[in-house]
Amino acid sequence: MIPRYARPEMANIFEQENKFRIWLEVETLALEKMAQMGVVPKSAATSLRKKGNFDVERINKIEAEVKHDVIAFLTSVADYVGEDSRYVHQGMTSSDVVDTSFALMLTQAAELIIKDIEKVMVALKKRSLEHKDTLCIGRSHGIHGEPTTFGLKLAGHYAAFKRARDRMIAAKEEVSTITISGAVGTYATADPKIEAYVAEKLGLKPETTATQVIPRDRHAMFFATLGVVASSIENISVEIRHLQRTEVREAEEYFDKKQKGSSAMPHKRNPIGSENLTGQARIIRSAVIPALENVALWHERDISHSSVERTILPDALISADYALNRLAEIIDNLLVYPERMKHNLEMTGGLVFSQRTMLALTQAGISREDAYRIVQRNAMRVWEDRSTGKGTLTLRAMLEQDKDITDKLDQSALDTIFSYDAYTKNINDIIDRTLAD
Repeated sequence: MIPRYARPEMANIFEQENKFRIWLEVETLALEKMAQMGVVPKSAATSLRKKGNFDVERINKIEAEVKHDVIAFLTSVADYVGEDSRYVHQGMTSSDVVDTSFALMLTQAAELIIKDIEKVMVALKKRSLEHKDTLCIGRSHGIHGEPTTFGLKLAGHYAAFKRARDRMIAAKEEVSTITISGAVGTYATADPKIEAYVAEKLGLKPETTATQVIPRDRHAMFFATLGVVASSIENISVEIRHLQRTEVREAEEYFDKKQKGSSAMPHKRNPIGSENLTGQARIIRSAVIPALENVALWHERDISHSSVERTILPDALISADYALNRLAEIIDNLLVYPERMKHNLEMTGGLVFSQRTMLALTQAGISREDAYRIVQRNAMRVWEDRSTGKGTLTLRAMLEQDKDITDKLDQSALDTIFSYDAYTKNINDIIDRTLAD
């Protein structure tokens, strides 16, 4: 992942230094348990704990020759440990080290992602409560539907990220398994007690049945969950982009005084943050299919998954970490324009009350089909009039001139129909229900 989108805390998890440091800890813990069991001299475990180290540059140089990263790593460690290094990695396979370390890195990354999601939730909760009574138009197919509030819009996104947090917690649990079971997973050369000891020390748990690798359906579930998180990021990002369109202008990303919107047009204020997040979501989701395809490995193991994971592991998680933090910032600083929302709500001349009119007619004894036809013929005249840009017709004025309406609905009934109260009466309860811990 390029530095532009990498936040240090997440990026550091995938640096070679951290990866090899985890490898060394796995090897050290395994050797300590072997020493406790009398499999190797206690001095060997002590020596590895005290003197164990590595040189990243040397590892890379050795790997270029031997074409095996774990062997290169062990060779570098031997430079520091000396004679006792012959006991290191005893009875273990490369996958025991790599997959166990992979599990720990995924777990560390998942913890950050969960915190990131919670930042987004905090921002959404604050803005939802702030705008719980801010009337705006609800749209379907991009077309005006009926009134809602901006707070309710944001509460819906809060609910999505609350689900995302719960899924990531489950995904973290799914990948927090290790294997130190030796060649083809039989424990023939590595006692299960070693695996249990290392797992406990790392805060993980042993895999129930590994082959020579941890089953990749676990990782597929993890990346699929991350893909859903990405889609929730894109969902609210697209909403912000639509609301910032010139013709809408109900909300927009914060624009700093020194910020430039366009190299050519000085007036531009573009939703670049939300557009960026739409792109980041594509990067994150691109990891899902490769992760699913990694599940099918030959027999007890092959390494077709390895090159995939070396790419998608850092890229998807670094992107997700960056995107969630940027989203929280965008929501925190989002500029909201209630007056513009009210203007847009009323720009169709009361057409938003068409359903309430139809329902009132059915309650007054007219069939639904006839009620729909009566309201629609009036609504279409208002629609066409308003589409000219100069129209002044309103739905209520049209209804007041329609005998089919006035025979059934008096002015008091129309007053009740053309009121926003019906649309807002339940919103506080919905928001409170959604935001409840």
